[in-house]
Amino acid sequence: MRVAVVQMNSVADKAANLARARRLMEAAVAGERPDLLSLPETFAFIGGTRDARHRSAERFPDGEAYAMLREFARRHRLFVHGGSMFERDGGSFYNTTVVFDREGREVARYRKVHLFDVTTPDGRSYSESDFVGRGTEIVLFDLEGVKVGLSICYDLRFAELYLRLAEAGARLILVPAAFTLQTGKDHWEILLRARAIETQCYIAAAAQWGAFPAGREVRHNFGHSMIVGPWGHVIAQVQDGPGVAAAQLDMAYLERIRRDLPVQRHRVLDRPRVGRAEGEERR
Repeated sequence: MRVAVVQMNSVADKAANLARARRLMEAAVAGERPDLLSLPETFAFIGGTRDARHRSAERFPDGEAYAMLREFARRHRLFVHGGSMFERDGGSFYNTTVVFDREGREVARYRKVHLFDVTTPDGRSYSESDFVGRGTEIVLFDLEGVKVGLSICYDLRFAELYLRLAEAGARLILVPAAFTLQTGKDHWEILLRARAIETQCYIAAAAQWGAFPAGREVRHNFGHSMIVGPWGHVIAQVQDGPGVAAAQLDMAYLERIRRDLPVQRHRVLDRPRVGRAEGEERR
């Protein structure tokens, strides 16, 4: 299986973003001929105001971004993972990823579970829950015999999600992201490699890079889209700027790692118990 990740510098202009995405996707197909092509988080629209983000949202299966991904998968006969985009479902909004197979059929849909409500080291506040709701389900899909798990950006900090995906059979986990420059420079690669080592899965992380407008501010994403092997090595990476990285995934190698270092079989603690401190009175 060959996988390609696309790095973008999306902005608050949906038409421009879709055109950029298509150019990068065409370049990836021409240069890498992947079986699976993965886009970053919020590839169709990022930044802007809360209302602008809601206006960009699509009611699946309608919408320009959804239609573009579906048509691209069908025309090029490959699986397309749509990073994420804003979805509208009735009066609710979600940060959602969709996956299409070689026929252009939707085979998976995942709504981001962990929402980015934090203050970064530079003092800037992010409150994702102000404009999208939280998903509640873990999602995998079958890519011609290989189970693939789905996650989005801030999910990366929650190891339990990735362990559940691995226990459900995942061999590859996708992590589309828009990691901030502040957090990304210190945590992005470390977390991706840790999740790969813990789960003994391949990790493919397509990311946003560069500056984008967010209200009256200009914010920056870290980029460094990468593919990490099940031993924790980075096997492909995009540096600064828009671009593509690709790698051939070796499932026989993955199975050898799991056979020789069977951590999933050795795992005995679902929820660690809190022990008594030394000398604490028994009750």
